[in-house]
Amino acid sequence: MLNRHARGFFTALFAPIARFLLSRGVSPDTVTIVGTAGVVLGALALYPVGELWWGSLLIAVFALSDVVDGIMARQLHRSGTWGNFLDSTLDRIADGAIFAGVSIWFFTGGADRPIALASLACLVLGMVVSYARAKAESLGFRANVGIAERAERLISVLMVTGLTGLGLPPVVLFVTLVALAVATAITVVQRMAAVRRQSLAAVDGGASA
Repeated sequence: MLNRHARGFFTALFAPIARFLLSRGVSPDTVTIVGTAGVVLGALALYPVGELWWGSLLIAVFALSDVVDGIMARQLHRSGTWGNFLDSTLDRIADGAIFAGVSIWFFTGGADRPIALASLACLVLGMVVSYARAKAESLGFRANVGIAERAERLISVLMVTGLTGLGLPPVVLFVTLVALAVATAITVVQRMAAVRRQSLAAVDGGASA
């Protein structure tokens, strides 16, 4: 939902930055790599030592590179498979680092095992969501459906984790992560159902032909 409705706003907001970077010879791939490195740094260097607010802030800043590199690619009229593959692969690394960082802190200094386990559940289910779409597309189907796509997952976990670092009761983070895990599991089922419908339609179409 956020991917669809916020795209126009963020494109207008970050288009000048994209043009500036391109004018300095910076490539979209470079922005993608630097952005992912910043996210991983915030997630695995700051979260595990309990710096939840600063970690979330750093991650949020670098996560915006995912918007900027896309705008740069469009301004260059570049939509190659390499850029798409790189962006998708590094997104998985970034997502995994975020939920892993939360889990590490709450398994150790944060001393809250339920939150740590809920974060791990989000990590695993998030990877399944991404895999389901990738596998579907490799088979010629579409699976870009679901109530918890990447933008929703990231905004939820970053906002509540950051506020937890400022004093929000940890139970709010636990409830958020559980809700996110459930929504992500539902998204997996929705994507499986979508592919099944398309697969059956393709079989019926072939039979009638």
